[in-house]
Order: sequence, then C-alpha cells, then structure tokens
Amino acid sequence: MADFMIHFLICNIFLSVIILLLLVTKRLFKNTLSNRMKYHLWFLLLFMLTIPFIPMHQTGFPQIFLWLANLKNSTFSNTENITENFANPNLINATDWMHDFAVSVSSKSQPVITVIGFILGGIWLVGILVMMICMIKSSAHLRKLKKSALPLQNSDVRRLYDCCLEEMEISKNIPVYSTAFLKSPVIVGILKPCIYLPIHLISDYDENAIRYMLLHELQHYKHKDMIIIYLMNLAGSIYWFNPFIWYALKEMHNDREIACDTSVLNMLDEELYTDYGSTLINFAEKVSLMTFPFAAGIGGKKKQITQRIINIASYKRPTFCKKLKGLLTFMLTTALTLGFIPFISTYAAEDNHYQWKSSSENISYADFSAYFNGYEGSFVLYDLKKDAWSIYNMEQATLRVSPNSTYKIYDALFALEKGVITPEHSLLYWDKEFYPFESWNADQTLQSAMYYSVSWYFQEMDKQLGMDCLNHYLQEIEYGNQTISGDLSAYWLEGSLKISPIEQVALLRKLHDNRFGFDIKNINEVQKSICLSSSETGTLYGKTGTGCIDGQDINGWFIGYVESEHNTYFFATNIKADANANGSHATEITMSILSDMNIWK
Repeated sequence: MADFMIHFLICNIFLSVIILLLLVTKRLFKNTLSNRMKYHLWFLLLFMLTIPFIPMHQTGFPQIFLWLANLKNSTFSNTENITENFANPNLINATDWMHDFAVSVSSKSQPVITVIGFILGGIWLVGILVMMICMIKSSAHLRKLKKSALPLQNSDVRRLYDCCLEEMEISKNIPVYSTAFLKSPVIVGILKPCIYLPIHLISDYDENAIRYMLLHELQHYKHKDMIIIYLMNLAGSIYWFNPFIWYALKEMHNDREIACDTSVLNMLDEELYTDYGSTLINFAEKVSLMTFPFAAGIGGKKKQITQRIINIASYKRPTFCKKLKGLLTFMLTTALTLGFIPFISTYAAEDNHYQWKSSSENISYADFSAYFNGYEGSFVLYDLKKDAWSIYNMEQATLRVSPNSTYKIYDALFALEKGVITPEHSLLYWDKEFYPFESWNADQTLQSAMYYSVSWYFQEMDKQLGMDCLNHYLQEIEYGNQTISGDLSAYWLEGSLKISPIEQVALLRKLHDNRFGFDIKNINEVQKSICLSSSETGTLYGKTGTGCIDGQDINGWFIGYVESEHNTYFFATNIKADANANGSHATEITMSILSDMNIWK
C-alpha cells in the first residue's frame, strides 16, 4: 500500500502534465479542432487515469522511478539500520557444512517515505469514502425525483418528442416524464435512459424551445454521454485530491455541453442558430442549478452558458479541409499523450516481479507443496542437459525479495574482480568488534567468511568497492532489480536489493559457465568457496540466506547447483513466513526435493 501510494502520487504529477498538454492543445488549435474533438480529447485523460491501476511492465522507464526506489529504501541514518540483536541460528537437522548465521534488521529502520506512504494511503481511502457518501446522497435525491415524476401527459409535447426521435433516427423507446422538482430537462440512466422535463417548461409551451431542449438531451443519449458521466464521477472520487483533475473534469463537462450544442446546430438551419442561443439565454437563470451527479442536461452555471452562447454565435459548419486538419491534430495529440503511459504505470515503476522471457519451451510446473510444510515459497530447478525447467509456484518464483546472504556469492566475485581481495590473498583483519557468533570474532579469508557466512567480511569489502563500483557490477551481471540505496552494510539484508528465485538460477548458470566474462581464476575461487559437499553423486555447491527483522526469521533462501559427470542441476528455494523462515529450513526443503528426484543423495 505504501509503495503504491508513493508511486501513485508521482503518477499524478505526470497526469497533471498531460492535462496541461491537453489544455494547451485546445488553446493553440481552437480554430482547427472541432467542438466534438475538443470534447473527445478528454477521453484520453479518462483512459490515462486508469493506467496507474493496470498491471504492465516497461523496461527502462523512467529514471525518476529509479530515484524514487532509492529514496524509498533510504533509512533514518547510516548507523542505526543494524541492531545489536542477532538471529539465533536454527541449525536443527542441518548438515556440518551449513552455517546459517543471520543479522537482525530493526523494523524501526523502515524508510520514512514508507511511513508517509501508509499515512497518505489512509487519507486517500477516507477521501474516496467521503466522495462516495456524497454521491450516494445525490443519487438518493435523484431517486426521490424519479418517484415524484409522472409520465408525460401533454399530447403536443409528446408529438414533438416523437418527431425529435424520428429526426435523430433513434428507435429506442426512451420514456419521458414531467416533474415539478426540476428547472431544466435532464436525461439519466445508461441501460434504461429516461428524460425528465420540468412542468413549468410544459406549462409555458414554446414549441421551438422544447424542441431544442429535447434535441439536446437526445444528443447526450446518441453520443453515450451517460457512460462518460459515470466514468467522470468515478475519476473525481478516486482523484479527489488532485486539483488539476478536478479542473479538467469541469472543462470536460463544459466541452460536452458545447459538443452537444454543436450537434444540435448541425441539425438546424443557420437562421435558427440565434433562436437556439436565445433559448439558452432565456433559461439561464432556470438552468443554473444542477445537483445530480449522474444526469446530463442542457443546464450549467452562468459562466458556462455564456461560453456556450459565444460558441453558438460564432459557429460555422467546418469545411472538409478544416475537418482533415482537426483529425490530424487530434491523432498527433493522442500519440503524444499515450507516450506518457510508461511513466504513469505504478506497476511498471514498482517492478516487484521479474518479467521472465524464457527461451526454453520445456517448462513444467511441479507440485512440491507437501515439502513446504505451511511455508509460502517456491522451488526452481534447471536441468542443463535437457534445457528443462521445473517450477513450483510461478507467482513466487518471479517475485523479487531480498537476497540476504546468497548475495555474498556475487559480492565476493566483485571484490575479486576489483582486486580488493585475490585468490592468493583474501585475508581481512577482524576489527575487534565482538559478535555473538564465535567464528566471526577472528580474521577471515574468503573461504572461512563464506563457510561461516561472516557478514562483516563482505561489508568491509563493500566499503572498499564503493557505491559506484557496486552499481556497475550489478548492472553488468543484471542482478535482480540492481538497486542499492541507504547504508552499504544493509542493502542486501532486507534492504533495497531484490531478486527472484528464477533470476537466482539464471545467474548461477552464468556463474558456472562464466558468461560474465570475468577472470576465470576469480570464478573458480568463488565456486570453491561455495562448495559444500562431494560424493559419488557429484558435487554440491550452494549458499543459504536468512532475512531477519526484529529477531524473527521471515525470509529463507538456499540456492546452488549439483554438478555430476553427466549433468548439472541448478536450484533455488525461497520461503517466507512471519517466523522461522530461514536458510536452514529452506535447505531442508531443498535437500528433500533433490533426494526424491534422485539428483542428490
């Protein structure tokens, strides 16, 4: 919710820019675009207002969202992310090679922007609720109006109405009612539209005035304006906080009435234009009030009616050349507006899911739910020889989460490539800070640091690598969301960096074959550091990872591969829960699956 709200507000900035673009277009091409086209331009805005809620992915758009992701994951300070509490390593049933030590991250270090997002989300939902209540009250008023209305009895007006239906070639039976609670005609309803006429209009029978008004209301029906009115009200409720959108909806209302006026004028002889305008003037006082949100009528505020009268007075039927110019302008504006779509999609901005485009057609979906024992998670296996994937829970397999200690594989590779450490000299000295894991309180080499999952060793390497270098390598190997922010000691510990199980497997394949183009000595050194066990079956390589917040293990990983003489299997297991979801349990699940598949005994 918090992430969505922040991106949603950013999207509103782009939506406001689109509104300004449409207003400028209308102003610059006011003599080129027809009145109907000016109204239809706003349809583009209604469409764009739906984009933040439609799942879509666009690669590389836009940079502001990358900046936002960094901001979102920034913490209160660089020194308070990691608490002095450490997770108690749960090594039940773990083998001798499995050391799943995890650092606990404090929930107090949650980004400020996330807290703000939750607050704004609550305010937004309350605002929508208030808007809905207001519309319900207005709808109740409209229902009272319907109950008080009577079917049209005046035979003259009935005959005139039938003529209007015939003139507009409308075959649908649209009932007409009379009521004393209206000052101007309105049409309401989508599936069962009805027209309501004020009694005073019928009593002061003026054939031309009534004809104009009936034609105007029927134009609303013919152009399906009632559907648009409902969409406008929905947009106003969802975007109640955006003054630009409110102004745009008001302009859309004005353009709708002007478009209807123009459609009526196209049916009349030119000498009747003045008469139609006079009708609006005569009814200006009477039609100035309209309180129904789901009704379309000839009325409006005095300023709006003044604009319409000016339009009527200056109206001339467009030539073919003007229509063509207007159509081209409309199409260009549409193309330009739709170009904002990648900037507006909050789903694309969030990018929580990996959009997998597998070149392999051999993908099977296995049911390994019995192995997970209540954990939410996924298992991904790739058979190199068969070029075959076996996946349990595709939704979770493409979901990006924090890599935690599994990232140390690549962190070590980066340090080797940069020369921070070398295969021959990987010793880093202990800073004499005491940790609750005895094995951490000593000088470390890459082998021992990986074996005991010594976090301070990799954090020290990150300090020497620096942010720019890390970003470069993450982009070079295409590691997950490639996002580092906040403290360098915490970005891979339930921080900004995230990766999916499928991506983990894909990267292990690249590591195994050195598709990174790194020094082969460095690749071999990293592979040696994650070698866990050898047997007649082959050699097992792997690394665990545990995400721990406030002492609770909430995210467990085990990734690696089994290499035999004839084949190699790559795997990644991820589990999530409110507690006890750690690398140890992810390992147990993985080893059970691999054993039952006769891949590793």
